[in-house]
Amino acid sequence: MSSVDPSIILTSRFEAALVFANQLHRQQMRKGSGVPYMSHLLSVAALVLEDGGSEDEAIAALLHDAVEDQGGTATRHVIYQQFGNMVCTIVDGCTEIAAIPHPPWRERKEAYLSNLCQASPAVVRVSLADKLHNARSILADYHRQGSAIWQRFKTGKPGTLWFYNSFLDIVRDKTQSPMVKELENVITVLRSQHP
Repeated sequence: MSSVDPSIILTSRFEAALVFANQLHRQQMRKGSGVPYMSHLLSVAALVLEDGGSEDEAIAALLHDAVEDQGGTATRHVIYQQFGNMVCTIVDGCTEIAAIPHPPWRERKEAYLSNLCQASPAVVRVSLADKLHNARSILADYHRQGSAIWQRFKTGKPGTLWFYNSFLDIVRDKTQSPMVKELENVITVLRSQHP
C-alpha cells in the first residue's frame, strides 16, 4: 500500500506547471462531455498526490498528455527545459506516441502496454492515476448517457475494456496502490453494463 509523505510541499514549479498545462490545453474538452480538459489533468495530479507521489510526479501528471495532444517533440523540449529530466522522463513514459499522424489504435495501445512492463514506479503511478480517472469518467458518462458513450471510442466497448484489462494485468504486479483495486472495481461495473 502506498504511504503519503506529509513532508511533500508543492513549490512554484508546480504552479508553473499548472499555468503551462492550462495554456496548452485551455481550448481542449473531454471527449463527448464538453468538460474542460484541465479537469482531467487536475484530477490525475490529485490522485498522484493522494497516492504519495512526489512533486515531480504531480507535475508530470499535469503534463502527461502535453506531448501527445499539444505539440509533440517541441512541447517535450519545453517540458525538459522548464521542469527537468525527471518530469520529462515520466511524461515520456505516459505518452503513447508523439508521432503525427498517430499509428493505428491497436498498435499504439500494444506499444504503450509493452513499455509499461518496464516502467518506473513513478510512471506506473501517473499512468494508473490517468487510467483510473478516465475509467471513472467513462462510468459517470455511462450513467448520464447510457450505452451511446461507447460510440465515441474507436473500438467501442470491447476494445476499450480489452485495453483496461490489459493495463490492469500489468500494474497489479508493479504496485500495491489502492488505485489498482478501485480501477478493477470501475472496470467490473463497466463490463457488466449492457453494450
